[in-house]
Amino acid sequence: MAIDEGKLNAFMERFVQDIGAVLHAATVSAGDQLGLYKAIAKGAGTVEQLAKRTETDTRYLREWLAAQAASGYVEYDPATARYSMTEEQAFALAEEGSPAFVLGAFQIATAQYKAIPKMVQAMRTGLGLGWHEHDPALFQGTERFFRPGYAANLVSQWLPALDGIEARLRSGARVADVGCGHGASTVLMAQAYPKSTFVGYDYHGPSIERARAQAKAANLDARVTFEVASAKNFPGSAYDLVTVFDCLHDMGDPVGAAEHVKASLKPDGTWMIVEPFANDRLEDNLNPVGRVFYAASTFICTPASRAQEVGLCLGAQAGEARMREVVTAGGFRQFRRAAQTPFNLVYEARP
Repeated sequence: MAIDEGKLNAFMERFVQDIGAVLHAATVSAGDQLGLYKAIAKGAGTVEQLAKRTETDTRYLREWLAAQAASGYVEYDPATARYSMTEEQAFALAEEGSPAFVLGAFQIATAQYKAIPKMVQAMRTGLGLGWHEHDPALFQGTERFFRPGYAANLVSQWLPALDGIEARLRSGARVADVGCGHGASTVLMAQAYPKSTFVGYDYHGPSIERARAQAKAANLDARVTFEVASAKNFPGSAYDLVTVFDCLHDMGDPVGAAEHVKASLKPDGTWMIVEPFANDRLEDNLNPVGRVFYAASTFICTPASRAQEVGLCLGAQAGEARMREVVTAGGFRQFRRAAQTPFNLVYEARP
């Protein structure tokens, strides 16, 4: 073998970064469950002080803090032997409602690793792996990961980018949120538009139960309801707006879903489709964001679609051209990109 030493060293450097990130992820999840980031964000301290504050074992915490400092997730001052967090670190790791909060992503990663035995079998047989077959960490992690982006953009940018929808919502509209999961998107819209009514649909019963609890806790259960139903058979008609957040690509039959959405809308209604950011060509997605989405798509999105009827398997990096094909095949005549962020594309479809 003709080994280029420079290329090998570059690859090994990448490997060290990757294996460090993989091993670090487990410490992040443990720290999240123990509330360690929130505790450190309240004020700097030595290992002993932080162990007392967090009611954790001093020796274990010493090792955990060293791992966090080596990863740049906390700061260490050798002069005082105290650990602390910068405002930016705290914003991402300790403030659950911040638009930069990232701990939910580590729960998703945890669920992926738990699914390895099932995915090995699925990749050999071609069979699917349904959303409901994953560890519950996936469901909670998905809500915690996506909610900050929705909170930062949904009401302030995405809905106003749709033609005439914000005015309808302010005066009183009927909205269906399909594939709502734990109801984060539904609740955010309902809080912003008190004259409108909302119903969230998802095929996953435990998620609907969680969504109902969320609506009740927010005192929205008079205007917000949640029901178990799939994207191809959810009830109701004459909706002003139907939304799907980061889930159309997960569906087995997205064309069939599009047909049903169209039938459920008013003639002048709107379908808002939020999808992971993706370019149309593979080579244009070979970047850090694409890396995240392709990895998640391998273990979550594509097997979820394969587990359903048709099993079109769009994947999390379908891109705008492919989405246009699906939506127009479902009977919509108007389709456009309405907004975007580094992590999402927002499409508007109209009959």
